[in-house]
Amino acid sequence: MQSIREIYKIGYGPSSSHTIAPGRAATIFSSKNPDAKKFKVTLYGSLAATGVGHHTDKAILKELMPKEVQFVWKPDVFLDEHSNGMEIKAYDKNDQELDSWRVFSVGGGDLMDDKGLLNDKEIYPHHLLSEIMEWCRAEGKTFWEYVEDHEGPEIWSYLSEIWEVMKDTVRRGIDNEGVLPGPIKLQRKASSQFIRATKSTGTMKSMGLLFAFALAVSEENAAGAKVVTGPTCGAAGVLPGVLFYLNRDENLTEQKILRGLATAGLIGNIVKHNASISGAEVGCQGEVGTACAMAAAAMAQILGGTTTQIEYAAEMGFEHNLGLTCDPVMGYVQIPCIERNAIAAGKAYECASYALFSDGGHKIPFDQVVKTMAETGNDIQVAYRETGIGGLAKSWEEFA
Repeated sequence: MQSIREIYKIGYGPSSSHTIAPGRAATIFSSKNPDAKKFKVTLYGSLAATGVGHHTDKAILKELMPKEVQFVWKPDVFLDEHSNGMEIKAYDKNDQELDSWRVFSVGGGDLMDDKGLLNDKEIYPHHLLSEIMEWCRAEGKTFWEYVEDHEGPEIWSYLSEIWEVMKDTVRRGIDNEGVLPGPIKLQRKASSQFIRATKSTGTMKSMGLLFAFALAVSEENAAGAKVVTGPTCGAAGVLPGVLFYLNRDENLTEQKILRGLATAGLIGNIVKHNASISGAEVGCQGEVGTACAMAAAAMAQILGGTTTQIEYAAEMGFEHNLGLTCDPVMGYVQIPCIERNAIAAGKAYECASYALFSDGGHKIPFDQVVKTMAETGNDIQVAYRETGIGGLAKSWEEFA
């Protein structure tokens, strides 16, 4: 498996698949063709179907300007390699083609072409959580120590930077008010939720704050602000929501939070390696489902859970999101995405609590749920995989 740095990327919303990755592709291709006078970008499948709402063209233009850029949208053409396909061509002043590159956005801001995954350096010898748990038992260590042993001590400075961005995003989202960009005209809710939560007591206060922190990040993402993929932009609110709550309201140290981030990154890595974190490939179960599992594992780790309890928390967080479709209204990462992040944060908290009250024993292992998610994703119709033509996206017109 790759470094968990490939799970946690700092970038701008609203979509790691539709903005971060296409922007990266444009940057790479432009640097290879500095003498090009204009570019032609063809977007295929899901990348084209919801590209406008996800600001795909804006992300690409930002990297290619001031050169002339022509866009061709082919939402009905799904390439065999992946449903998020794009082709970039470079031309000279006489309209002669200089170079072309067919590349795919495979989730979490990652890119793949005919040579394979870009930045595909593997540093982990194990690919299954069961294998990692066996290593932990043999070494007498836990998951964050496994990460440190294979990533090196420098991983902590990277995770510290990630945590600072996450905290900053939550704080901005709590302060910001108004309407999110786009034709839906969706009102931000994090700020008012936070105020109401602080005036509440008991369980209502705890859950209200947790919801507010997750909403804050998801609303910032929807506004195109700086976020951390966790594992994607569309699911970026779940993990920071839980961690910010634990850090602020449970008085947990920064060191424990970073260890939770390491464990969460490992969980996301396993899903990414053995299945997918791309909504266009497997639906939202691969995005929010993975984020929920990551957050549940992080919380169980932070609160002193055993490796068995942590695995159980992650398994529950993932299992109870199986079959979750990706049906963004009008192609924007707003409905149902923003609320879905808040609910998943609450679910992650509950899964971690449930696991910590148990001895960690259960029947279905995390690795089996990952395999099941991949199979379920293959069975989900294209209309429910980020194309914006099925589910809530289809029925939206009745209520608009």
